[in-house]
Amino acid sequence: MFDLVIHGGTLVTAEQVFRADIGVSQGKIAAIGSDLPGRESVLAQGMLVIPGGVDPHVHLEMPTSTTVTSDDWASGTRAAAYGGTTTVIDFVEPEAGQSLLEALEKRRAQAANGAAVDYALHMTLTNADPATLAQIPAVMAAGVTSFKLYTTYAGFALDDKDLLAIFDAVGTAGGLVMVHAENDAILQHSLARLCTAGQVAPKNYPLSRPAIAEVEAIQRVILLARFAGVPLYIVHISTARGSAAVERARQHGQVVYGETCPQYLLLDESLYQDSDPRNSLKYICAPPLRQVKDQQALWTRLQSGAIQTIGTDHCAFNLLGQKDGGAVLSTALDSFLLCPAGLPGIEARLALLYTFGVQAGWLTPQQWVSCCTTAPAQIFGLAHCKGSLAVGADADIVLFDPNYKIILTRSDRVQQSTLHENVDYTPYEDYELQGWPVATYLRGRLISHSYHKIDAVQTGNFVQCQRRCSLPYMIHPKEVKEEKTL
Repeated sequence: MFDLVIHGGTLVTAEQVFRADIGVSQGKIAAIGSDLPGRESVLAQGMLVIPGGVDPHVHLEMPTSTTVTSDDWASGTRAAAYGGTTTVIDFVEPEAGQSLLEALEKRRAQAANGAAVDYALHMTLTNADPATLAQIPAVMAAGVTSFKLYTTYAGFALDDKDLLAIFDAVGTAGGLVMVHAENDAILQHSLARLCTAGQVAPKNYPLSRPAIAEVEAIQRVILLARFAGVPLYIVHISTARGSAAVERARQHGQVVYGETCPQYLLLDESLYQDSDPRNSLKYICAPPLRQVKDQQALWTRLQSGAIQTIGTDHCAFNLLGQKDGGAVLSTALDSFLLCPAGLPGIEARLALLYTFGVQAGWLTPQQWVSCCTTAPAQIFGLAHCKGSLAVGADADIVLFDPNYKIILTRSDRVQQSTLHENVDYTPYEDYELQGWPVATYLRGRLISHSYHKIDAVQTGNFVQCQRRCSLPYMIHPKEVKEEKTL
């Protein structure tokens, strides 16, 4: 007799779609079959039964130089639960003079105070001094096996020499490097040129971070990672040529993974041209929104498997008081310089990708599940417990109603929002979706339901990532002959 049985649903995994029951015992998937007996039974007829979403890229309770993201661990993970995501991967950003393990423990303590879903962590590295690199094996042993690097931002940007030193150290330890790739010199030059010309209105924001800055940096870090022999993950790819560089490297046998985000698949740079600059500020993120042709290229490479994951880069700031610079003077709206970069999106990811990916014919149901759950779990060493409906995995299960219709709202035009994110707008305002997660289970426990009020409370655990191993999403350079040119 199982603790819980989900009856009659259509199971969707990264490999197949089939009808079956799922039996859950002690928080784990114990059986997949038919006519399973359970102490509690849930009828899932007409539902897609999928593994809980794994969002590989979120920023909760993240401080900036002027403010803190509006979603803390409690509100952000509650929204994730309502959106069908049961595991998020956030970041550790060590402070000056703080060891990597001290920073990790502090970040874990923050999350433990409110996380409604399970969480893992990436470690951010901002320098390559020997004392920092020597700590990498201990961080790996503590369950953090991926290391975030930046090629831009003051205090974060690493030059090629430092990148290579970190690549060597992480590769030797068996970890994975992930890179925010934009050419800092191009960004600084572009911004200075705009400032000199007095062209810093929100409509000009894309000019401060041109597409070529992403393309150059992606190409460069791919080659550096190839030289160092370290697996590489490129975050929030926004351009056609950037995604093409990842595809080309993979075709040549390099272990490179690509991530994109809903905003780069569904929104474009025309949104910066609103006659009301406050509306333009809503969409300021880094990298910026791009052209429609970039969207189409990203969809095509998701479809082909050249891009493997869809994260949200959820980094929420209220429009009023944060993205508008917090200034009373109307001049604050005439410049993007005071606007923190980041968009919300942790809740609607699965539904957006179902409506505009699966129903629009870009993705199969299996690809949808792979990009949003299975591939992130595999790449970041969580496949032992997350991202699948396999026997022995955590019973993180979502009942997704493909016929549920919803219009996304998060504005002062309505008294009650359809979203739970702690932010005063959504970039997907008035988007009409068909398909929504109506029930989310974390380790066999119901933590959200669209038809019944259930407060997602502090139930999340820290999940240790495992060291890199041979995965179906990897291409091994040793198995591919050296190409003539890259």
